Amino acid sequence: MNDSKKSLCSEAVFSQVFMEYSKTLLNFLFYKSGNQKLAEDLTQEAFLKLWQNCSKVSFEKAKGYVFATAQNLMMNNFKHQKIVLKFENKGHTERDIESPAYLLEEKELKEQIERAISELPEKQRAVFLLSRIDKKTYAEIGEMLGISSKAVEKRIYKALNTLRKVSSLIK
Repeated sequence: MNDSKKSLCSEAVFSQVFMEYSKTLLNFLFYKSGNQKLAEDLTQEAFLKLWQNCSKVSFEKAKGYVFATAQNLMMNNFKHQKIVLKFENKGHTERDIESPAYLLEEKELKEQIERAISELPEKQRAVFLLSRIDKKTYAEIGEMLGISSKAVEKRIYKALNTLRKVSSLIK
C-alpha cells in the first residue's frame, strides 16, 4: 500500500506512526522542557489529538502534525505556568497588610483576568502572552509561529480589544 493510501484511522497505521515518532517526540519535548513527566504527558496528548483528527490528517503529514501539536501544547502549558507563578509570587508582605475584603476582591479580579485571557481564541492568546509575559518582539513571535509581524500585530490588537471589552464589563 503506498503512503498516500494509508489512513491514520487504521489502528495498524496509527501504531506504526506512533512507534516511529513517539520516542523522538518524547526526547524533543524533554530537551525543550527538562521535565520527563511533562514530556510524556504532552507526547500522549499530541498522539491523542492525532487519533481524534485521523480522518483530517494525511499519513505524510502525521509527523509534522504531531510535532506541531506537541509544541503548541507545551507552549500553552508554559504560558499557563507563568501566569500561575506570576500571581503566586506577588509580594506576600503587601498581602499581609491588606484587609480580607481587599484580598477577596483582588482574588476575584485575578480570576476574571485569567478567565478572560483563557477565553481568547488560541492564536490571539498565544501572541498576547508571548508579547506581554515573555516580552518577545513581534518579529520574534512571528518567527516562532511562522507568521508575519503584521499578523502578530493584528492578533495582539484583537486580543487587547477583547480584553478591553471584558474589563469594561468587570467594572
